Amino acid sequence: MVENAGHSAPRSCCEGGVMTVGTTASDSPEDRLELQRGYQASCDIVRDRARNFWYGLKLTPEPKRSALYAIYAWMREVDDIADDPGPTVTQRRASLEAFRDRTRRVFEGVREPNPPGCEWWIAFADVVDSYPVELEPFEEMIQGQLLDLEWTSCRDRESLEHFCRLVASTVGAICIRVWGHDDHPEVPEQATSRGIALQITNVLRDLREDLERGRVYLPADELEEAGLEIDDLLGWRVPDRCTQFMRDQVARARVHYRRSDGLESHLDPTCRGTSWAMCEIYRGILDRIDDDPERVVRERVGLGSWRKAGIAWKARRMAKSVRAVPTERRR
Repeated sequence: MVENAGHSAPRSCCEGGVMTVGTTASDSPEDRLELQRGYQASCDIVRDRARNFWYGLKLTPEPKRSALYAIYAWMREVDDIADDPGPTVTQRRASLEAFRDRTRRVFEGVREPNPPGCEWWIAFADVVDSYPVELEPFEEMIQGQLLDLEWTSCRDRESLEHFCRLVASTVGAICIRVWGHDDHPEVPEQATSRGIALQITNVLRDLREDLERGRVYLPADELEEAGLEIDDLLGWRVPDRCTQFMRDQVARARVHYRRSDGLESHLDPTCRGTSWAMCEIYRGILDRIDDDPERVVRERVGLGSWRKAGIAWKARRMAKSVRAVPTERRR
């Protein structure tokens, strides 16, 4: 059995290739069209701005796929508010707090018009109605972005992993509620470790870009122990030390990947391929960094389309012979 017992089954209609999760016969044509547009806007955001997630999430069966698109749109908006270079830090903090208040109202059942530029908002509200997602990880994600507003350096490993839990493990906590799982007690911790692993991979991959934004996420005490400063690493001034330091960071990330092994076995069988594919894409990036650590200071490390297509093909095979287990509605 999959988690979420006690709720009624999700109702959905498929229009234009995107699944709207919660529409019913009692909804007006205008309501259904607005909701469809919201889900399509969510899909467009993932396709245009999150290629790695796009390759993974599109393997999820409907209507869960569209639900995750809408959740990603919410997360993208939080990230954009925090990273907007125009407003001051004070203004961005106020915007994040206002966004948090609006999100809380959605979980309280309040329905408001879409905010300006957020056509996807109605789809997000529909997902909150349709799936047993909880407010806490959304709150923690916003808290992570508030922390990031004035982030300049990272004191130690504990600080880095705390940040990873806020901005990445929260994603896993939400996804497993949409995918559905067997309620095994290991699942939350496995999802937490998976989020930390993926975010540390991002930190290593985005080293140059983050420094351009005035942020260093690598633990300062570990840099000092290696006899390096961040500029030494970016300039690859002491190749042996830089190489060893980066490989040590890769090894630490692998610990969390290993701790998350087995997560897929607890998920709804139709969604296991999605989780596995997203993990494999990031593991592949980490492998490339391990093979050539200096690459992170020369270019953005990624996987090619053919490699991603191969991962997607394997993931589809994983789901080929299983039948969907519906995630159940709140009400």
